[in-house]
Amino acid sequence: MESRTNIKLTDYYATSDLSLAAAIALFFPLEAVDRINPSKSQFLFKRNEHLDQLIENFWRNELTVEPQAYFNQIKAIKSRLYTEKY
Repeated sequence: MESRTNIKLTDYYATSDLSLAAAIALFFPLEAVDRINPSKSQFLFKRNEHLDQLIENFWRNELTVEPQAYFNQIKAIKSRLYTEKY
């Protein structure tokens, strides 16, 4: 994480999985993108019990989302990823 940000990482869930990040972002705001290095980034979401349950449902294939909204969210995250300055 860049030194100019004051994010307490224990309060956030981080993932580098774009498909998971897109699913989460349908329900929770994407708080930050942490560029680990030029070829890898992590997406940060504010942690709470609802987020943890959503992640469990995602990995159990129990999360249902509207396909067009999910696709649009992937595009929005990619756009944010590639347009924000390092």
